Amino acid sequence: MTEITREAVLAALGKVQEPELHQDLVSLGMVRDLNIGADGDVSFSVMLTTPACPLRGQIEKEARQAVEALGAKKVSVKLDSDVPNDGRMRGLVNAPVRNAIAVASGKGGVGKSTVAVNLAVALAKSGARVGLMDADIYGPNIPTMMGAMFMPNPKGDKLQPAVAYGVKIMSMGYLVKPGQPLIWRGPMLNSAIRQFISDVEWGELDYLIIDLPPGTGDAPLSLAQALPLSGVVIVTLPQAVSLEDASRGLEMFQTLKVPILGVIENMSYLSLPDGSRMDVFGQGGGESMARHYNVPFLGAVPLNPNVRIGGDSGKPIVITEPDSDTAKALQSLAETVAARVSLAALNGSDAPTINVI
Repeated sequence: MTEITREAVLAALGKVQEPELHQDLVSLGMVRDLNIGADGDVSFSVMLTTPACPLRGQIEKEARQAVEALGAKKVSVKLDSDVPNDGRMRGLVNAPVRNAIAVASGKGGVGKSTVAVNLAVALAKSGARVGLMDADIYGPNIPTMMGAMFMPNPKGDKLQPAVAYGVKIMSMGYLVKPGQPLIWRGPMLNSAIRQFISDVEWGELDYLIIDLPPGTGDAPLSLAQALPLSGVVIVTLPQAVSLEDASRGLEMFQTLKVPILGVIENMSYLSLPDGSRMDVFGQGGGESMARHYNVPFLGAVPLNPNVRIGGDSGKPIVITEPDSDTAKALQSLAETVAARVSLAALNGSDAPTINVI
């Protein structure tokens, strides 16, 4: 049998492309801990750019086949991950937040918080370190939707986030009495959002998901100024009214020079028992909007009554019904968003950093 050398293995893996980055695994520095045994067994790790990599199976298969072609008796491939930092300075945050992703909409009632919750939980399920910040100051629903109604006592001068499903959570809902309205104007909103960033012990996070209030008012503006964002996801329904409002939100973030990660069309259709689909709110609006603004269409999420039940009971659908069409769509969206953020971080974003202190 021809002796298998380290150089030969690296040459073989140098022909395996990372599908998102379009470069080979060796050039990207993704091959780690290469070991060649005396019996011809080969083991190595592939360091992915996100634990939620949607193409991890393809990468593992192609890497294994490349080394097996050298005549290795046994090939052991371990998949690990190291989420890249987007390079933006976040001086107000106590600990490293590698990527900050806002979830926004132009109007209420489109399921923006549902998308934010399930994206966060799906990323945490994959093994990522995830935080979820409820920046919807006037309507803080995240504690209910995550089933985490209380946060731990503060330690020193830092607030301790609640934790559910592996996600760290902070919300105005923890700081006011249930049902108490917040009659605040811009400066107070600005201060609250800054405190959520600077006065919470987030720890190291791969992703901070931020659920923004609907519209184009003080809260999203304050957030974009206080916390440089890796990008924003725009959530819309297929119907024309929702699309008009979502377009305003998208244009606001473009004006602020925040990268648009893409558009998600929520409640896209309802699957009927006979296998057909009912377009409750219209059809294809989100994809048309993305095409109009030349931004990615991330995908569609089907309507499912159990999403509402899960939101009311604090049990996200990606946990309770992971095999449902809706949960699979949300899981896929989380993987797509993570891949796009990693791609932007590794390629370097030319978007200016907005950080008005």
